[in-house]
Amino acid sequence: MLPFARIAILGLGLIGSSLARAVGEAMPTARITGHDSDPAVRDTVRRLGLCDDVTDTPGAAVTDADCVILCVPVGAMADLAAAIADDLPDNAVVSDVGSSKAGVAAALRAALPGRAIVPAHPVAGTERSGPEAGFASLFRGRWCILTPAEDADPAAVARVEAFWRALGAEVETMAADHHDLVLAITSHLPHLIAYSIVGTASDLEAVTRSEVIKYSAGGFRDFTRIAASDPTMWRDVFLANKDAVLEMLQRFTEDLTALQRAIRWDDGDALFDLFTRTRAIRRSIIEQGQDDERPDFGRSHA
Repeated sequence: MLPFARIAILGLGLIGSSLARAVGEAMPTARITGHDSDPAVRDTVRRLGLCDDVTDTPGAAVTDADCVILCVPVGAMADLAAAIADDLPDNAVVSDVGSSKAGVAAALRAALPGRAIVPAHPVAGTERSGPEAGFASLFRGRWCILTPAEDADPAAVARVEAFWRALGAEVETMAADHHDLVLAITSHLPHLIAYSIVGTASDLEAVTRSEVIKYSAGGFRDFTRIAASDPTMWRDVFLANKDAVLEMLQRFTEDLTALQRAIRWDDGDALFDLFTRTRAIRRSIIEQGQDDERPDFGRSHA
């Protein structure tokens, strides 16, 4: 039995379009209705045939849905939730895909009082954006973290969990504030560092005579992949999860200062110990199936 029969996806970028593709493969009898605020995106999704119907307004997309998934930047969640409030069926379960959860959960509860709300975060994505960048296997083998409130309807939570498992995701449940702290260090801070390093390199281009770009086949190249992520989405993430990000950034700054001190004082033992520990972490990530074990992240060198 399908967890949901009529699914509305609001926001049809990378995640939303990947959801539409994944649902189409895993639940071919489910009806998918989509909406995006950008008319060009709506036209693209219609051309690609990703949804059974694409509406011009968010309210029209949810009128008969039993599941509504908000796939927009976290800063747009509150306004979008308010826009569908009058058209949302009483029995519909509302979820989202935002990578910060406490603020989003509060915004959804305020806009949709008394509704079944199960916030979710599929920990998956690429640096690309837009409906043509999506693919059905994006969530397969990846984690989806649910952060329902303590008084959330257990049946609604179970249905959302079944939905993500049907798409091939592993599902974990945790408190929203704990999620935000964990993701601040595993996702948000790395993006912030990547943006900073690439920005610094850009500022130095005049000094280095474009050699930063020319010789970017090493670590800098991989930072640029992260830094190519959607700017609107990441702006909203940092502002929405500012407390946790600032806490992790302070810890990182302290650790970076210790590393700077080790280099200044020729403390090779400290450097070797750190690099050994971090190498082991990389191996653990591969062992848990969260990345490719092939050299150079699986890039082809043919």
